[in-house]
Amino acid sequence: MSHTEHPLWKLLGTLYKSHPWHGISPGDKLPEELTAFIEVVPTDTMKYEVDKTSGYLRIDRPQKYSNVCPSLYGFIPRTYCGDSVAAFSAEKTGHELKGDGDPLDICILSDRPIPHGNVLAECIPIGGLRMLDQGEADDKIIAVLKNDLAFSAWRDIHEVPVAMLRRLEHYFLTYKLAPGDHQATVEIAAIYDREEAYEVIRRSRDDYEKGYGCIDNTLTTALQKMREET
Repeated sequence: MSHTEHPLWKLLGTLYKSHPWHGISPGDKLPEELTAFIEVVPTDTMKYEVDKTSGYLRIDRPQKYSNVCPSLYGFIPRTYCGDSVAAFSAEKTGHELKGDGDPLDICILSDRPIPHGNVLAECIPIGGLRMLDQGEADDKIIAVLKNDLAFSAWRDIHEVPVAMLRRLEHYFLTYKLAPGDHQATVEIAAIYDREEAYEVIRRSRDDYEKGYGCIDNTLTTALQKMREET
């Protein structure tokens, strides 16, 4: 029985807001379909990021320049970019890498505007960007919003218009640059297809289980003990 199926976890979920990284399930159909947590939408003039301790959105930094994220942007709950994700990227690029220590990022394409982040989105992974950031593997999974009228039929990265992919690449290559800077701090080594995206997602789940899998057992045991004492 998974922690989301345990009756004590269900009771806890009715009393308290779940932490978006640890307390929300990515879904039972992973990696073909998944639930993502959205932090940033294309109209945001601030970059928001989930605070890892509290689970609330915090202001990471203002979007100082004209560049804006061209898609919904967030992460896949209960994933972690650690040794396994880094090893896969290192194998593909020939670089010595480590994981960036964050949940796995995801960009979700949708035809309809969503006005704000801090929402959950059901989506379908179709590929990804193999991004390297100063010696760290920082993959960006690319997905389409489930049931989106324009894009939900896409099932692989090759169906996405080149111009749309170039916008995503340009955003990540330049979003940290000040005007006049010419040396990017990140590199996009490749755009990969659906099957590689599935592998990255699986590895990020493995890395999460190695680093945080004990959370399930610890909290379930504690809740069971509380129930027995009452």
